[in-house]
Amino acid sequence: MTTRTRILTGITTTGTPHLGNYAGAIRPAILASQDANADSFYFLADYHALIKCDDPQRIQRSRMEIAATWLAGGLDVNRVTFYRQSDIPEIPELTWLLTCVAAKGLLNRAHAYKASVDKNVETGEDPDAGITMGCTATRY
Repeated sequence: MTTRTRILTGITTTGTPHLGNYAGAIRPAILASQDANADSFYFLADYHALIKCDDPQRIQRSRMEIAATWLAGGLDVNRVTFYRQSDIPEIPELTWLLTCVAAKGLLNRAHAYKASVDKNVETGEDPDAGITMGCTATRY
């Protein structure tokens, strides 16, 4: 029996796609999705965008630009699951449940949380100033 590989990645919809997105995420993901033994799931991370951007028009424009980039790069939507994060209500529901039961120790070990704390300490801020679970829990 052949083991199937599951691939999951998304791009936060806060900016215009650039060469780094293409070279670092989009192209490798498209190539990986062509493997017959891969189940690929690619998403437009518009919930993640809410952490960084409070301009709904910018998020919408970015979502369209990023989707167009995936498709122009050769993403075969007949081979992969390609979706907008906000179209699946179970995502925030599950996130809420997990944040309710996740211990603070897990947050302390998250690289995004540690980086945010270090940045605050360097600038003389309270270590946890401006840090939310949303900023860190989505990046485990």
